[in-house]
Amino acid sequence: MKPIAPGTVIFHRFRGYGVLTAVNLLTGWVSARFGDEQRCLDLNLSSDEVQHADGEPILFRLAAPDRMPHARLMDMVRKLHSAGYQRLYLHSWPKESGLHWRWHLFTGCRNWFQRPWREGWYGSGADYIFNPVMGWGDLPGATTDELIDALSRFDPEGLAQALGEDEEHTLWFRRVCKALLPGYMYSLEKRLNPDGSFSDVLPVYPVRQGLPPYDGPSLPCPPGWNKRYHTDPVVRDYFCCF
Repeated sequence: MKPIAPGTVIFHRFRGYGVLTAVNLLTGWVSARFGDEQRCLDLNLSSDEVQHADGEPILFRLAAPDRMPHARLMDMVRKLHSAGYQRLYLHSWPKESGLHWRWHLFTGCRNWFQRPWREGWYGSGADYIFNPVMGWGDLPGATTDELIDALSRFDPEGLAQALGEDEEHTLWFRRVCKALLPGYMYSLEKRLNPDGSFSDVLPVYPVRQGLPPYDGPSLPCPPGWNKRYHTDPVVRDYFCCF
């Protein structure tokens, strides 16, 4: 079955040819505009018999898809690490609402706080559920190799900055991927212990509905992560001013 995304040309037996304007793979609902109509029509993939332009049926998968792309990104980063791009890092954290997680790929110096932002190298789960692509010319459901190929064509200069060694982080990332993939992701949110200190345990969440909470071994935070919150006390010289 071919993937669908906003912009896909479809055919409906009562409306004719149209174009998808929104896709929600969590619910199976899509929006489409037909002909010169100004308003979009909502269609259900499991009951409205939507087809591709060539007549191939568009069937709704009953198994819940990934709510966020982090597991796919983790697998891609792991494979790039094996190819020598060890200075590639994946940062993920929850949005303020707590409903979705953001993701950010960056290269070069491993600085978790002052990360370089490049167009197409970051996104949000809130956008992913309606348009399940990363944003660098990839297709929905692309394999790991296809994601790497699309990223290398989209921004070869940015990817070249990931060439180099970072064995400490690579070993940590490989261990995390082995424990979590394919159903779970890590989040680099700030967590506190009951005594008020910062937790060294990596928060873990499922990437799709129906998965039980993670019950595997506790995983440490990435190398250098806790340095964000641990600072030396400031020494102040107190004096009297008359």
